[in-house]
Amino acid sequence: MPQDRHWPDNGPGGAVRLESHFGGRPLRCFSERPPHLDALFRASLARFPAAEAIVAGETRLSYAALDRLVGHMAGNLAARGVGQGERVALLLGNCPEFLVALLACARLGAVAMPIGTRQKAAEIDYLLNDSGAAALIFAAEFAANVPVPAAVPALKRRIVVGEAIAGAEPIAALLAPVPPPPAVEIAEEDTAIILYTSGTTGKPKGAMLSHLNIVHSVIHFARCLGLGAADRALLAVPAAHVTGTVAILLTMVYCGGATVMLGEFKARGFLALAAAERITYTLMVPAMYALCLMDADFDRFDLGAWRIGGFGGAPMPEATIAALAERLPRLKLANAYGATETTSPTTIMPPGATASHPASVGQVVPCGEVRIVDEQGRALPPGRPGEIWIRGPMVVKGYWNRPDADAASFTDGFWHSGDIGALDAKGFLGVLDRVKDMINRGGYKIFSAEVENALAHHPGVVECAVVGRPDPVLGERVCAFVLPRGEAVTAEDIRRFCAERMADYKVPERVELVREPLPRNANGKVQKALLRALAARA
Repeated sequence: MPQDRHWPDNGPGGAVRLESHFGGRPLRCFSERPPHLDALFRASLARFPAAEAIVAGETRLSYAALDRLVGHMAGNLAARGVGQGERVALLLGNCPEFLVALLACARLGAVAMPIGTRQKAAEIDYLLNDSGAAALIFAAEFAANVPVPAAVPALKRRIVVGEAIAGAEPIAALLAPVPPPPAVEIAEEDTAIILYTSGTTGKPKGAMLSHLNIVHSVIHFARCLGLGAADRALLAVPAAHVTGTVAILLTMVYCGGATVMLGEFKARGFLALAAAERITYTLMVPAMYALCLMDADFDRFDLGAWRIGGFGGAPMPEATIAALAERLPRLKLANAYGATETTSPTTIMPPGATASHPASVGQVVPCGEVRIVDEQGRALPPGRPGEIWIRGPMVVKGYWNRPDADAASFTDGFWHSGDIGALDAKGFLGVLDRVKDMINRGGYKIFSAEVENALAHHPGVVECAVVGRPDPVLGERVCAFVLPRGEAVTAEDIRRFCAERMADYKVPERVELVREPLPRNANGKVQKALLRALAARA
């Protein structure tokens, strides 16, 4: 069954053709594509040298100005012994230096390794040692979490952005004019970026994003969302996350558009910046949209330029979709489902189709393949739920130095997502749950997202999460954590509301009303493992 029927037959990337990559994987690939990230950047530089590339506070960089900084940093890194294939760790927030460093590594053929700014010292120690990073570029505000030299013997260079830190060179030294670095041959299957997964089932694994992976992902975003040089994206998620790096920064570089950087997400600051900079495109987690809608002055901000609102990481409550359609009728919402291992998008909702497919995460991207399989890895027909397996030129070749994880996570080039979903007859994918988050109540399988979506329609619910609570008789019972709006909402109200809308076995038997926002990780996802532990103790 064709899975790209909703996408244009032409546009960025040209025609799709079958190629072989990563040791024999048969992959659908775009026939017209830059061979690597530096070529991608140089193509936009040639077309739009005077156009804005980055806006961050008072800093505004054109593509020509950005190229000068990239050239200086690449030359200075090379002069300091950083060569092709070596890892350069980036412990930076949403700042221009992040993109400069990313593109400088690409020019050198080095490997950029973004690190989440919420990581602690022990976690950063592990990532630096596991990757064998040769250099670390970090913001001074995170210096307390940078390991001492003895803890990371392979780390030869430390460069600081901001105030002076003992033992680190100032970033100004890397941005000083120098001759360009020697040209290098970069193969499109070479690793460009290593992004470490969250490590929910053990130590984090470094997903190796190749130039081929990233090039296809940014073309997917441009082609499927209709993005171009006139677009202005607002980076409100962490730059170090695959969404920030690929869906925002590098997609805008590919398009020749601008990225406006928001240092830390606060709804009021986001709305003010989006209005002032005439933002056209975002990709955020659903909770961010909900927080914006809750601002009492929402309607006072001129958001008329905002046309594409991408979201992912969690289901968008139907109540939020309806509210955005009423308040911002020009804004087209587009779910984007993917993972670090898929270099961001596996599916994208065709703009304007969200309202008619509220339970779907969209269509499989033009070069992607999705297979729904049972517990034995056998393909299932349309409509049948099973684990989602994903293949395509955007799927990583594997994990850094983890052949055991590669063997467990890939079959015939398909990556095992760990998500449960189903494809309908028209190729729309629905994601029902994580394999580990599905609740089994006495043999009845309950998808937490279904219960959460129903709860999101309750006018007194700000946010919610549903988990399984261990039970000696039934195995698990349904437990809901709810952040209420005001004091009038009770647990019984919540249960009654659900009972009117779903089968009795899906209704939460325990409702925990919380007074603080639900715990989330650095990528904005609710930490269900923590909630399951709390439910088990309740």
